[in-house]
Parts: sequence; C-alpha cells; structure tokens
Amino acid sequence: MELDDHIHEQITDFCAKGDELLEKRKFDQALVQYNAALELVPQPRTTWEASVWIYTAIGDTYFFKKEYQKAVDAFYDAYNGPGALDNPFINLRLGQCLFELSQLEKAEDFLLRAYMLDGEDVFDSEAPKYIKHMRAKYDL
Repeated sequence: MELDDHIHEQITDFCAKGDELLEKRKFDQALVQYNAALELVPQPRTTWEASVWIYTAIGDTYFFKKEYQKAVDAFYDAYNGPGALDNPFINLRLGQCLFELSQLEKAEDFLLRAYMLDGEDVFDSEAPKYIKHMRAKYDL
C-alpha cells in the first residue's frame, strides 16, 4: 500500500525538518517534527513503510539524547514494520541501545544481525566499544 501523495509529502516535510534539527542537536524540537509526521501515518502504523523510517528517526534521536529505553521502544516499533528486519542500521542502533541498558544478550543478537547484514562497515562511524565487544565474544 502506498500513502496518499499529499500525506506522503507532509510526512517527508516534517521528517526533513526533524533531520535538520537533529543535525543541530536540537533533539526535543526534532522529536516534535518526527511525532507530527508519525501522526499522519494511518493505523495500523506497522503496515506502512513510512512508519519504519519515522520510528527509526525517533529512536535515533533518543539514542543521541542517551534516553536508551525510549530509543529501544521506538526501534522495536520500527522493527515491526515492512522491511525492517533486514535493515542493518535498525539492528545496529537497537543493539547499541540494549548494550547501553546492559541487556547484553539481546544487544549481541541485534549487533550480530547488523554485522551479518552489512559486515564490519556498519560499525565504522560508531563508538569502537560495540565492535570490540562483539570481537571479544564472537569470531568476526
């Protein structure tokens, strides 16, 4: 299913504003934009691709705010959407958030999935502690 063009355009505009604010580290303002975009997605939201990237943006924002449980919740919502299981970034961020919450077994599962989907490249611009932990635990 595809969203109505007008709704899709509005969602894209809200997300673009959110992305700009995220880059400026204006996290709370970015969340307002992303949540406005999410409100436009019809129910059930998990059936729409747009919800995957909106929930991912929300989760990423909470990750940068170090509000890891809120990030996990958003990434799980994203994970329930179409195509999300095979998205290395979602797996990576979900694993990182769980790692930060000391839920290491779950974290390793998602970090390993990210690695299997995209190789070591998925960790390139991330803090080295995640790949170091995975190398110590697994033969990567």
